[in-house]
Amino acid sequence: MRTYDLAGVGIGPMNLSLAALAAPLEDVTSVFLDQRDGFSWHPGMLVEGTTLQVPFLADLVTMADPTSPYSFLAWLKETGRLYPFYIRESFYPLRAEYDAYCRWAAARLAASAPGMLRWGRRVTAVEHDAASDLFVLTAQVSGPDGTREEKYCAKHVVLGTGTTPHVPAVLRDLSGAGPVVHTGSYLPGRQALIDSGAVTVVGSGQSAGEVYRDLLDAVGVHDPSAAGGAFRLDWVTRSSRFFPMEYTKLTLEMTSPEYTDHYVSLPQDLRDRLGREQRNLYKGMSGDLVDDIYDTLYRRSALGRPLPTTLLTDCEVTAARFDPHGAGGTGEYVLTLHHAQTGQDAEHRTRAVVAATGYRHTVPDLLAPVRDRIDLDDAGRLAVRRDYTVDTGRRLFVAGGEEHTHGVTAPDLGFAPWRASVILARVTGREPYPIERRTAFQTFGLPAHPAPADPPGGPATPGTPQPTTPAPAPQTAEVTP
Repeated sequence: MRTYDLAGVGIGPMNLSLAALAAPLEDVTSVFLDQRDGFSWHPGMLVEGTTLQVPFLADLVTMADPTSPYSFLAWLKETGRLYPFYIRESFYPLRAEYDAYCRWAAARLAASAPGMLRWGRRVTAVEHDAASDLFVLTAQVSGPDGTREEKYCAKHVVLGTGTTPHVPAVLRDLSGAGPVVHTGSYLPGRQALIDSGAVTVVGSGQSAGEVYRDLLDAVGVHDPSAAGGAFRLDWVTRSSRFFPMEYTKLTLEMTSPEYTDHYVSLPQDLRDRLGREQRNLYKGMSGDLVDDIYDTLYRRSALGRPLPTTLLTDCEVTAARFDPHGAGGTGEYVLTLHHAQTGQDAEHRTRAVVAATGYRHTVPDLLAPVRDRIDLDDAGRLAVRRDYTVDTGRRLFVAGGEEHTHGVTAPDLGFAPWRASVILARVTGREPYPIERRTAFQTFGLPAHPAPADPPGGPATPGTPQPTTPAPAPQTAEVTP
């Protein structure tokens, strides 16, 4: 059986980034396994016209290797879209463009490195063989003749299994005549939602805003097939406001190696509190979307068009049931809303629900055979070290899912190449891609001593990055005007 230097479980953007950066390295053999038939990035939310919340430079490779043939600009050039993108004068690609770009990169990897990406393989177990000191991955492959097993041996393993849609318990078992869908399945259920005649979006963030804006065009439009006539749309969130993501530049410096060093060094209870407080840094809506929603409502009201819509903040859904005898005899969902500021409760009726309630990371069952080698925190989550390892041997990595340990850089697409560079440095024992140690002008925490350090953009410290346990506080940078 062939032994790989690196095996990846899951082929989402994080592991696809790692694969694209590993492909040119002659001293790294790698294989990446995924249970799907091919690459697909949030297909249920590729709403027409929606954009990424990060610039095009946050592609799979550019922040590690701007010369890579797997860059977003290379895809634009190959598909004849480079000049139209240039003339568009926007840093933010369409979501559909990003998905198409990643599928192109996956296809290009398959052509240049045959066998590196292997689809249709569901990894069921990761084991450690003590005799060889290797990881052994078991994957199930379904075919016309049934299911067979494949085994893969690797010195290092990277988990890129992603997240699963989270639906709160109060909505989880809700069933009735109308659809109840998570935003991850929005597009396949979109027409059924509109046909219901009355939709309530529960949750906040970019996905909630995009769904609300997309359905807003149907508000007030008469549909004879819908009970009650005109389509109604409501939006309920337990957040105190419909908050935008913060894009100010000093705040964006928190997506930096220095802030990640600082965050990792903090106690876990403090990290958990900061994670809740920093939601608006990466879980809010884009300011443009917030403005577009308001401008659309304003435009409709100025024209005297009907606005059967309500936006409710600080309201938590505390109970939900189906009333088969609702308006028109079609049945309705009855949501009990609790307003946190007033302490009041009220019933809200609707015929369909969209749960914009986010995603969750879990410890995959496939790690059960090596659970004794893995560190967990008090909450049962993977205790991810600064170098992204979770096992005692420091050879089992996590690519994505480390928000509770690394903070805002964990879900950031633009930081994926930096993480991949760190992983590849540990795998190879060298630094195939320069790893920035300092990118921020500000200091997080107190400086160890007052001596000035190189400003951002200065020479990188040579050598393989070492894990921080914790990292020393960064020095104060002096910026010359």
